[in-house]
Amino acid sequence: MADVHDKETRSKNMAAIKAGNTKPEMIVRRALHNAGFRYRLHEKTLPGKPDLVLRKYNAVIFVNGCFWHRHECPQFKWPKTKVGFWTPKLNKNASNDKKAEHDLKVLGWRVGVVWECALKGPRRLTHDEMTRTIVRWLKSENQSLSLSGST
Repeated sequence: MADVHDKETRSKNMAAIKAGNTKPEMIVRRALHNAGFRYRLHEKTLPGKPDLVLRKYNAVIFVNGCFWHRHECPQFKWPKTKVGFWTPKLNKNASNDKKAEHDLKVLGWRVGVVWECALKGPRRLTHDEMTRTIVRWLKSENQSLSLSGST
């Protein structure tokens, strides 16, 4: 099936997709800031450039889009067109995520992932549930967190 947009329009649309300061990321940042947590953003010196770095808690948090990071939830669907493009791209994103998480843990960091489905859509958590879960993890000794939407 052909793309519904010409090459120039598709390029413009794809360029408009933000890598940082996304709406889900801003939700998590505001919640943690309001709960009294301070953090650094997009630390380039760490593997995977985590969205939030909380040095005091030796923790990093990634806020991942379900599509772009191939989360196994109802919000992720494999594209039906340009399969030869999307399959390797999405697989590489997931592979890069695993490598960054592994490298961060080797460096002694605790790694949290907040998935987009936890923040929007029909399975989203309430704002309080999301905040409480992240805060509880930060104050714990648990090495990792994967926060998804409810079932």
